[in-house]
Amino acid sequence: MHPDTTTSHHCPCCGQPRRIAHLVDLYERSYRLLERLIPELNLPFERVVSKSGTDLPLVLTVVERAPYTAELRLTYEFRDANGERRLEPDMWIKVYRDARVAEALDCGQRPTWLAKIFGDVQARDYLHDQWGRNHMLAKWLEYLLDHGHGFAIAARPRMQQP
Repeated sequence: MHPDTTTSHHCPCCGQPRRIAHLVDLYERSYRLLERLIPELNLPFERVVSKSGTDLPLVLTVVERAPYTAELRLTYEFRDANGERRLEPDMWIKVYRDARVAEALDCGQRPTWLAKIFGDVQARDYLHDQWGRNHMLAKWLEYLLDHGHGFAIAARPRMQQP
């Protein structure tokens, strides 16, 4: 059974009841922040690192490209105390260039949308989780921009044009 709390039905940023329109507003906000972080969202590179004087190196990897969308991975990559490679936070993001929205995904595979029947618990859980993921994405993008991260043309290798 899905745990139900009083706060689960309210937006963490404004306290208002959650609505799909508000979630879409959050997707639009994340897209605008990504545009500032990555000036060319057509992503003419495979992998690039942004360095900041006040933060860890930020790694951006293009996972998938399509005519109107792209999936990318944004993470800090570092070695832990045991010398093992760690990726944290390991944010997978789907960018919809035509709609000008960006959606945070937990991982490379998004859960199947199972909302065929009204009140489907998996669909409700997925939407509930979307709020947390996408609030984190927007806040983290603001943090990255505040710390001077960015992927300017001069700082990244470009792919050969066909």
